[in-house]
Amino acid sequence: MVNPVWVGTLMFGRVAIGVRLYSARERRGPVLHQFERGTADRIRYVRVNERTGEEVASEDVVRGARTGVEDEYVVLEPEELEELLPHGSRTMELNGFLSQGSVDALWYAATYYVAPRSGADARAYQLLYTALEQTRRTGVATVVLRDREYPVLVEPNRGVLSASTLWWPDEVREPDDVMPPVGHTALAKEELELARELVRSLSVEWNPDDYSDSYGQRLTELVRAKARGRTFTHRPERTAPAREEGDGLGEALRQSLPSRAAGRGRAPGPRDPRQGGAPRRGEGARTDEHRSRGRVTKRELLQRASELDVPGRSKMSREELEEAVGLAGQRGRA
Repeated sequence: MVNPVWVGTLMFGRVAIGVRLYSARERRGPVLHQFERGTADRIRYVRVNERTGEEVASEDVVRGARTGVEDEYVVLEPEELEELLPHGSRTMELNGFLSQGSVDALWYAATYYVAPRSGADARAYQLLYTALEQTRRTGVATVVLRDREYPVLVEPNRGVLSASTLWWPDEVREPDDVMPPVGHTALAKEELELARELVRSLSVEWNPDDYSDSYGQRLTELVRAKARGRTFTHRPERTAPAREEGDGLGEALRQSLPSRAAGRGRAPGPRDPRQGGAPRRGEGARTDEHRSRGRVTKRELLQRASELDVPGRSKMSREELEEAVGLAGQRGRA
């Protein structure tokens, strides 16, 4: 279990639900630290007074903000900041309900799982969850997290409620604010039809297990190899050659289509099983691949690790689970 990031009350009309928020995501993979070259000495950062160069104790650090005049700041005491917090800063009050999916992904900042704070809150929690699920609605509220206020969406997600903080309107940039204008040109009818055909031919169902952090996996292998005094060499897979300048856009699209590429000696892409080709990603292809290689899924590895009581299994990558399950199995046989 992890510690909650927020504890407070979720208001559903006049129904008060005590809740806790837990971070729904975490970054995985090796954490890289800094060292002085040629030594085992870690590089650490300390708080120093930029004028004297002397280290400052954490209790002597206060916050300040620029006044608008260059190099002029005002100091803000903790109690002054506390007074500015919205009334009921430990409360999320649902003040409206949207249709699910009506908020674009661009607005989402972070997502948290919402848990009832105690057994007494479970019934009201389940009532809100079921009402939102059956009406296909998302609740809108605001929440104060880490000294900042956010708009928040509360919705059913994976059998529990989730709360997703959003950006404020003035924090979401317009494309013209950050990039040069994109020119618009007339599209050739044939090229557009080829592009649509390519999109249709490569259409898949979303299955997160079809994707993996290849860089993180290689980084883990490199760390393990060096820890054992070995070397690790990565050989990138060959990619299809880019189109030649003289080929033209239409010809590049034709060569990209799976059925046409196969006739040119290139590997075909995903196909619809109803057309007699290989199953598409998300339609059993990954499962068949695992079976053909004799590999088990991460979920199966987690189940096996649970049976073997492997410590720390919930935070392991697939490769770490394979190694841990194998070692635990050997100890069991011994």
